[in-house]
Amino acid sequence: MNPTIILIGPLGVGKSTVGHLLAEKLGLPQCSVDLVRWEYYDEIDFDHAFASQIAQSDQGIRGQLRYSEPFDAHAIERILADHGHGVIDFGASNSVYEDKSLLARVEDILTPYPNVILLLPSRDLDESVAILKTRLGRMLKAKGEEINNELFDLNEYFIKHPSSQRLAKLVIYTKDKTPEEICNEILQRLV
Repeated sequence: MNPTIILIGPLGVGKSTVGHLLAEKLGLPQCSVDLVRWEYYDEIDFDHAFASQIAQSDQGIRGQLRYSEPFDAHAIERILADHGHGVIDFGASNSVYEDKSLLARVEDILTPYPNVILLLPSRDLDESVAILKTRLGRMLKAKGEEINNELFDLNEYFIKHPSSQRLAKLVIYTKDKTPEEICNEILQRLV
């Protein structure tokens, strides 16, 4: 078995939770890209103020994501170099690229890793959108945060964008499964 497992997928699908369980079961380190990405973005001069301006403009969060794509690709390359042995869960945006050359670059970066696993609730993408909208709504409510339709729209974009399907080498459908069941299914299907 290749000692690296990479989990990709939309917001709220359980990448970090499943990643933690896999790391525990396999005795491997875990790296959550969302927790370390900024140091890698800053290596190539990510402009936080400019990104914020884009998000506040008529381009919105998708414009900010387009600005961030080269930084995402760089971060993925560097994170795999620094943390390439273990379980790595990508942020939802780290596997979604509008720029075809950046998608090809990330695809090349991931070529040596046979266990790039996309987590989705269902084969039916509309059902996945509905399931994760409900789950994210519950998560926001539990944190006392406001329900944010822009977040739901963004997650639909992540779910339906073809990049994640292209980067994945295995898809695991999570509907009606506990994190433990998802973890066990992944373990059975590792290369």
